Amino acid sequence: MAEPDRPVPHRPGAVSLFFVAKAGVFALGFWIWLLVLAVRGSEATGVHLIAATGAICTTLAAVVLGARMALQRNAALRHAELKRMLVDISWNAFAAAGNAEQPGGKVVPFPAASEDGERPANRGERVSVLDRGDRNRGDRGR
Repeated sequence: MAEPDRPVPHRPGAVSLFFVAKAGVFALGFWIWLLVLAVRGSEATGVHLIAATGAICTTLAAVVLGARMALQRNAALRHAELKRMLVDISWNAFAAAGNAEQPGGKVVPFPAASEDGERPANRGERVSVLDRGDRNRGDRGR
């Protein structure tokens, strides 16, 4: 059976890349401007400060936007894989339940809550901090 056409998951693309590239171009411009001012060898003025501030800020903006784009792309891929896995699990459970009446059919049992609503016996009971009293201290604190 052929693999069905699945929709492509959302991935950050052109718009995010545009802002990363735009910040990179501005950063490059500020760095070139700062380099030209430094090569001239004149005394440091307010123009030097503006060029340096612009270079640092736009470089940081480009790095942050690039990291955000990479994280969004990674999260989109993980989300698509999770959705695909949930669909596969659901389909397998549906198919297994469908052949439960057949003699060779196997049903995958899912854990069910007990009828009286109590917790399973293998879990430890929760005890609040106030109910513990001096039990946890023992003789260590003395």
